[in-house]
Amino acid sequence: MPEPQPQFARVESPMQGTAIAVSITVGDAVRAGQTVVLLESMKMLHDVKVASSGVVREVAVVAGGTVTAGQLLCVIEHVEVDSAAAAADIDLGLDLDLGRAVDLERIRPDLAEVLARHEVGLDAARPAAVDRRRTVGRRTARENVGDLVDDGTFVEYGPLAIAAQRRRRGLDDLIANTPADGMIGGIGTVNGDHFDGHAAQVVAVSYDYTVLAGTQGLQNHRKKDRLFQVAEQLRLPVVFFTEGGGGRPGDTDGMGVSGLDCLAFLWFAELSGSVPIIGINAGYCFAGNAAILGCCDVVIATEDSNIGMGGPAMIEGGGLGVFAPTEIGPIEVQRANGVIDIVVADEAEAVRVATQYLSYFQGPLADWVCADQRTLRHVIPEDRRRSYDVRSVVEGLFDTGSVLELRREFGRGMITALARVEGVPVGVIGNDPNHLAGAIDSDGADKAARFMQLCDAFDLPIVSLCDTPGMMVGPDVEATALVRHCSRLFVTGANITVPFFAVVTRKSYGLGAQAMMGGSTKAPLATVAWPTGEFGGMGLEGAVRLGYSKELAAVEDPAERETLFQQMVDRMYEHGKAVNTASHFEIDDVIDPADTRRWLSTLLRSVPPSPRWATRPKKRPNIDTW
Repeated sequence: MPEPQPQFARVESPMQGTAIAVSITVGDAVRAGQTVVLLESMKMLHDVKVASSGVVREVAVVAGGTVTAGQLLCVIEHVEVDSAAAAADIDLGLDLDLGRAVDLERIRPDLAEVLARHEVGLDAARPAAVDRRRTVGRRTARENVGDLVDDGTFVEYGPLAIAAQRRRRGLDDLIANTPADGMIGGIGTVNGDHFDGHAAQVVAVSYDYTVLAGTQGLQNHRKKDRLFQVAEQLRLPVVFFTEGGGGRPGDTDGMGVSGLDCLAFLWFAELSGSVPIIGINAGYCFAGNAAILGCCDVVIATEDSNIGMGGPAMIEGGGLGVFAPTEIGPIEVQRANGVIDIVVADEAEAVRVATQYLSYFQGPLADWVCADQRTLRHVIPEDRRRSYDVRSVVEGLFDTGSVLELRREFGRGMITALARVEGVPVGVIGNDPNHLAGAIDSDGADKAARFMQLCDAFDLPIVSLCDTPGMMVGPDVEATALVRHCSRLFVTGANITVPFFAVVTRKSYGLGAQAMMGGSTKAPLATVAWPTGEFGGMGLEGAVRLGYSKELAAVEDPAERETLFQQMVDRMYEHGKAVNTASHFEIDDVIDPADTRRWLSTLLRSVPPSPRWATRPKKRPNIDTW
């Protein structure tokens, strides 16, 4: 049987403090859960409640009296009472009875103030600013971030910040016209329909051109600092919309002189090689905004972008003339010189491309399709002197719709792309025979070496499609410092740690071929060739003209000399063709082009699953910006 309840109950003080109010006297009826004494301790108010109904038989505390922990406050006799007749709770204008029903629709005054402040910065509260964006054919910063992240997943850091101009402008003005200090940033989910958990999380940041032309203010610098720290701590990719005019001279609330001690550029640059960082630009992007953009792993820009390290004011201030912003770093310049990786039509396409780019660093996809691999047997012309479209090889070999090419208009003799094989993300480099016959020049070497760093930093295996007569030669190319630039391929290729695969589609000659393979045909995890592959220390025609110059010169008749030359080339081709090279085991095999995916997918299954970069310290100090 249960033990009988004691007839009397002592109500003791749970802490040391002062009795602010006492609601009972001897003889009062009380109900269970009723507040009978209100204590103040360390500036906090605490309810003392009775555990069960009854009648007060003793009160040992008075209002204003000091009590210690465990001190008797009152004694309650356990008897049946009419709850309606019980003494009232203490009422100081506060909601002390937490047990009563709560109106879930009621908005308290403190919450109403917060909601109103948040709403001020939303697009719906700023119709004039939104209209200005529409007149130039662009979206708002919040629309871009909202398009990037999955619905309902974005949590914003610092939305209540305002410009540091309280010394020159009223608070209401700043709240209404400088919401978030012109920069939106937070954490959200991207590609959550394909990836979940940590793999789908990103830090999304956008300057807001409707607020002081998207300039970098004191407070949004501090917000960047905070977000970059979060990205580093959680190992999250960063997507940054960079439109804006650089540093802001109008902030008045700081205590410094130059502002050069701000940490945003330091901490953003430190993210290089640690997490993927993606820059998106539409419109004008100058000075500090451009410096942020230039630190990114990949730059996606709309066709109406103008990007420069100095805007019109800086140029004019330097005594260098007066220029319209549209004259500085236009798209046709920045796409050809390698500043921009991917050119898109508008912000909507930029976001779509950014989500695709991110996906390669988020892991494999379960669903994929590919082209009929037999088509690869016919991509390389049977006439070894005929050019072809190397992109048809790339599109046919990798998963359908998975290829994303970077820096297409720069270093045109080299292609760099992200792609997938049976859903597994890889990096792709390849020679384009339509430019310098696939010979490697300075721009091409820089482009491929930098891309290899990117893949290595984030654990993407690399597939090299080799078709090169070697390094480009001649006085003109040497003037571009080719000796240094081409060597970047050797130094980078020899020191990457990700799996590397080489597929020789046709020419594999000299130092250029070795550079495409990380330094040697034995450097890749596998080196295979298609039947059209041909190998040698240098191009066949050049080797014949150099090696047999005397024999050729001895033939006086030009027609006979050309016939002899072609016979010698044919003999060297037979010696250097892929099947003979494989018979000496300089390469691993000559394969049916239709079998290439089987080779790649078999080897990729032996690679530890990605993304591994998100769970371990970065292995490269940084990724070269160039």
